[in-house]
Amino acid sequence: MTCFGILGGDRRQLYLARSLREDGHPVSLCGLERGEGAEGFPQLSPEELGQLCQVVLLPLPATRDGITLNAPLARAPILLDSGLAQNLKGCTVLAGMAGGLRKSSPLWAALPVLDYYAREELTLGNAFLTAEGAVALAVEHSPGALGGSRCLVAGFGRIGKALCLALRGLGAQVDCAARKPWDLAAIRALGCTPRTYGGLAAPYDVIFNTVPAPVIGEELLSRQGPDTLLLELASAPGGIDRAAAEKRGLFLLDAPSLPGRFSPKASGELIKEAVYHMLQERRDLG
Repeated sequence: MTCFGILGGDRRQLYLARSLREDGHPVSLCGLERGEGAEGFPQLSPEELGQLCQVVLLPLPATRDGITLNAPLARAPILLDSGLAQNLKGCTVLAGMAGGLRKSSPLWAALPVLDYYAREELTLGNAFLTAEGAVALAVEHSPGALGGSRCLVAGFGRIGKALCLALRGLGAQVDCAARKPWDLAAIRALGCTPRTYGGLAAPYDVIFNTVPAPVIGEELLSRQGPDTLLLELASAPGGIDRAAAEKRGLFLLDAPSLPGRFSPKASGELIKEAVYHMLQERRDLG
């Protein structure tokens, strides 16, 4: 039995807390006070969390601005300063996308912080949850049906692959843009049409971008109709030319953190599994 503390986060962390407790672990919270169901857990300060808990779990991502903890359900901002790191010095600390923490204070690097988002089982599972959320947004915001529609998926990473599978399953005609020859071959094997970025010229009903670099520019956007939906799934600055989209009057929808919005319970379970694997590996190493 491990005493867990959960510091900051969104609904994923609340479902994570519930699941850990169902497994028989004591769980305390900090920075989730405004979340539904948080009142059923002990609410501690960061200092108390560090004193009473063996393992402290930080959110995914740990920070969005490099200054405060990612804690949208907290009553007040939680600064990522040396004091917060000092409070957790005696704990095993795990966080998602932990790089931003280390930049805020050298004490974070000295803890150290383990990054659960570096686990393939989590990033792959999250990709499929992201694809589900992206499809849900497309259904909600596109005036047409996805079945029979023409869609472009930019990028063939984990999320791009999951999107191709999901959209094909719904009966969409799917073009997928990639650069590597073996990716183009894999796209064809999935029943989608492989495209290079220089060869994109068709109009689409929905364009899903997963590439965090400029790939959807003015030339392609100029060929889109007024009902084309643009979904930006990549991290900032994204891959869609925003100025060109605005100039053409196209609807561009930013869609970050879709698992937290559409499937927080499933995402919380994925985080729990990754954390369990990491802790077991640490125990095995002695």
